[in-house]
Amino acid sequence: MQRIALYPGSFDPVTNGHLDVVRQAVHLCDRLIVAVGVHHGKKPLFSTEERLAMAHEIFGPVAAAAGCSFEASTYDNLTVTAAQKAGAIMMIRGLRDGTDFDYEMQLAGMNQTMAPQVQTVFVPASVGVRPIAATLVRQIAAMGGEISHFVPPSVVKSLKAKFK
Repeated sequence: MQRIALYPGSFDPVTNGHLDVVRQAVHLCDRLIVAVGVHHGKKPLFSTEERLAMAHEIFGPVAAAAGCSFEASTYDNLTVTAAQKAGAIMMIRGLRDGTDFDYEMQLAGMNQTMAPQVQTVFVPASVGVRPIAATLVRQIAAMGGEISHFVPPSVVKSLKAKFK
């Protein structure tokens, strides 16, 4: 049986924190699906297509180097439903701190009730990326701040282009 993992998020933009989670997750599964959430009530900075392209460009080579097949897709329903539809046996969730842990434990409990066959796997962020949040990266970039410590080089270029 192939171990399929779903790593959901908005990825607006892809950060070094996301990359850290992917680097760990590719060793836990045979196939990793990065699922870009599409919330019709939210207005992301990057389009769905741009976020998918970022995911392919940044995460694809990491998965390939680990011998893990990779896919990036979108979903606009419950995350646990997207995991079920993808045939995932696990959902990958990154944890930066205790606040993340408390929230993620609530989600994991609700998801387990709805889909007991999908296990939530928590991946702790490496020390160097724990403070990174996409919301903060967008704010810093919008104000002309230095973001190269927080996102991959191609994302730096994309953010600078958005805030010209």
